[in-house]
Amino acid sequence: MKNLKGKTVFITGATSGIGKSAAYNFAEHGANLILAGRRADRLEEISKDLINKYSVKVNTIVMDVQNYEEVKKNINELVNSNSNWQTIDILLNNAGLARGLSKIQDGSVEDWNEMIDTNVKGLLYVSKCIIPFMVKNNSGHIINIGSVAGREVYPMGNVYCATKHAVDAITKSMRMELLETNIKVTTIDPGLVETEFSLVRYRGDEEKAKTAYNNFKALSPDDIAEAIIFAATRNDNFVVAEMVLLPQKQASTRDVLRAINN
Repeated sequence: MKNLKGKTVFITGATSGIGKSAAYNFAEHGANLILAGRRADRLEEISKDLINKYSVKVNTIVMDVQNYEEVKKNINELVNSNSNWQTIDILLNNAGLARGLSKIQDGSVEDWNEMIDTNVKGLLYVSKCIIPFMVKNNSGHIINIGSVAGREVYPMGNVYCATKHAVDAITKSMRMELLETNIKVTTIDPGLVETEFSLVRYRGDEEKAKTAYNNFKALSPDDIAEAIIFAATRNDNFVVAEMVLLPQKQASTRDVLRAINN
């Protein structure tokens, strides 16, 4: 089992859900953190709490992964101006979202662009900026958060599923392209996880958001963080290439058993 104490972990989408849980789990293992997200207040709150609880180093970056120039500027400024952050050992590409549920002919182009720009381009932008530092150090681990929606589609999830299929393809490409280095590449594909995901999908409509988890016990963000830590702590010759995580009562993107006593 690899020791994470003193390692540097860069997490996108760190202000809630899986990203936030991963930050706490990595900090518990003694890792230092670079937390990126759009909500400055949440980043500040999480940063202070992690420093107080675990006495690790934490740096925060307020940025939108959809904006390449913003991503490049923030990452280069951090790494080039501070010797504490010149080595990034683990990149957790977690930022992602879904918008709406609709047939293609009824879909919102605005929603499509936001999903593509965040889930696909955002992952590419951050990876493009961080991989050169890993290549220079000939060391690192990239963990991409995909989805079971990247393995099988579901009705009216067309573009979201397409973006997660893209994450799967990009991850496999990374693994091939980095084969001559000592950089590991992992994808973790969860099923239903109870986070702000549905609230974001329905643009703050709490009643609609609840329907995703009604009469069903979904996975928690901590469940996914536990899997992330497992992948990150394997020995140098042990790569968790792909991991699929499902709640007990979910068999596929469409097959979910809902019952009062689940």
